[in-house]
Amino acid sequence: MASSKDLTRGKPMSLILGFGIPLLFGFLFQQLYNVADTAIVGRFLGYKALAAVGSTGSVNFLVIGFVMGVCNGFSIPVAQMFGAGDFKQLRRYVTNSLWLCIFLAAAITAVTLIFCAEILAFTNTPDDIFQRAYTYIFTIFAGIPAYFLYNMTAGILRSLGDSKTPVSWLVIASVVNIVLDVVFIFCFKMDVFGAALATVIAQFVSGFGCLWRVCKSYAVLKTDRDDWHFSTKHIGRLFLMGLPMGLQYSITAIGSVMLQTAVNGLGTSYVTAVTAANKLSMFMCCPFDAMGSTMATYAGQNVGSQKWERLNKGLGACVLLGLIYSAAAFLFLLAAGNSLAMIFLDEESKHLIPLVKQFLTVLSAFYFPLALVNIVRFFIQGMGFSPTATVAGLLEMVGRWFVAHMVTLYGFTAACFASPAAWILADAFLIPAYFICKRRLLRKNNALPDPKKKAVSKSNSEKCCTES
Repeated sequence: MASSKDLTRGKPMSLILGFGIPLLFGFLFQQLYNVADTAIVGRFLGYKALAAVGSTGSVNFLVIGFVMGVCNGFSIPVAQMFGAGDFKQLRRYVTNSLWLCIFLAAAITAVTLIFCAEILAFTNTPDDIFQRAYTYIFTIFAGIPAYFLYNMTAGILRSLGDSKTPVSWLVIASVVNIVLDVVFIFCFKMDVFGAALATVIAQFVSGFGCLWRVCKSYAVLKTDRDDWHFSTKHIGRLFLMGLPMGLQYSITAIGSVMLQTAVNGLGTSYVTAVTAANKLSMFMCCPFDAMGSTMATYAGQNVGSQKWERLNKGLGACVLLGLIYSAAAFLFLLAAGNSLAMIFLDEESKHLIPLVKQFLTVLSAFYFPLALVNIVRFFIQGMGFSPTATVAGLLEMVGRWFVAHMVTLYGFTAACFASPAAWILADAFLIPAYFICKRRLLRKNNALPDPKKKAVSKSNSEKCCTES
C-alpha cells in the first residue's frame, strides 16, 4: 500500500508542516501555470489581452471555485472514515462522490457554455476586450470536467494523508502548461485561446495522474461491485458536506464579481493593474490555501478518531504559522512589489506600476485576517460543520458588495480595501463559531457534560444534603 499520513498521532506542529509543505508546493505550482499564462499574455500579447484574461477572473473563480469547494467537501467524510478506520464506508463515499462529480460536471459545463456571453455582459466587460474575454473563459468552461477530475482525486488522496502525489502531478502539469503556452501562442498564433487551452490540457494531465494513483496504489480503495451501488445515504452526506463548501466559494466569488464589475467600469487600465496585482497576491497566498487544506484533513481525521484534545492544539499551531508568514509576506511585497509587477506588464503599460503597488500593498497588509479565514473555516468544515462555515462566505460577499458600491465615489482606492473588509467580516463570525461548533461536537459525542444535566444533578445533591 502506498504511504498515507495519520494526523491523529504526534506533535501537531510537526504534522502540519509535514503534511502542509507538499501541499504548499502543489498550490505554488498550480499558481505557477496560472501566472505563466498571465505573464506570457501580458508581456507578448499586450495589456489589452491581459485585461481580457483578467476581466474574467472573478467569473472564473465563481465557477471553478464552486468545483473546488464541492470536491473538498466530498473528501471530508473520506477523511473522517479514514480516521475512524472504517474502510468499507470510506470506499462507499469515494464511489458515490464519483457519481456526483460526473453529474455535476456535465450540468455545470452545459450551463456555463450556454450563458457565457450573458455573464460577461452582466459584469460590464469593456467592449474593446469583450471578444478576447469570451474566447478565453469559454475555453476554460469547456474544461470544467478536468477541474472536477483533479480536485476530486486530489481530495481523496489528501484525505488519506497523501499530500505528495497531487503535488507531483501539478509539477508535471505546470511544465506542460508553460510549454503549451509557448507552442500555442508563439508557434500557432492562437492568442488568448492558446493560453486557455494550455491550462485545460494541463489540468487534465494532473487529474489523470491523480486518478491513476487512486486506482493503483491504495489497498483501502480497492472496490468490489457492492461499493459502486448508488447510495442515497452516502449521497446525502456528501451533499451536506460538498454543496455548502461549493456555495461558500461561489458566494464569496459573487462579491468578487461585484467588485470586478465596478473595476471594469473604471476602464481597461485599471482592469490591467488589478489583474497583475491579484495574480501576484494569489501566488503569495498559496501558503494560506495549504494551511486551509491541511486543517480540513487534520480536523477530519481527529474528529473521526475522537481525539478531541488535539483540535485546539492543531488550530493554535497553524494560526501561529499564519501570523509569521503574513508578516514576512507583507514586508517582501512592500520591498519588491514594483519589480514583481513587471513580470506581467510590458513597456507600454509600465505607467500602471503605482496602481499595482497600491493594490498589492493594501492586500498584503491584511494577510493575517485572510490566514484566519482559511485556517478556521476549513477547520470547521473538517469537523463536519460545512453549513456553518458557509455563513463566512456570505459575510465576505456582503463586505465586497458594500465596498464595491464605494468605488463609484472613491474610485480605485476603495477597490483596494474590498477584500480586506470581506476577510475581517468573515473572521468576526468564524472565530466564535469554531468554539460553538466544538462544544456541539463534544456534547454530541458525550465528551462534554450537558450544563442542564449538571445543574439538575447539583440540585438533587443539594436536596439530599438538606434532607439528611
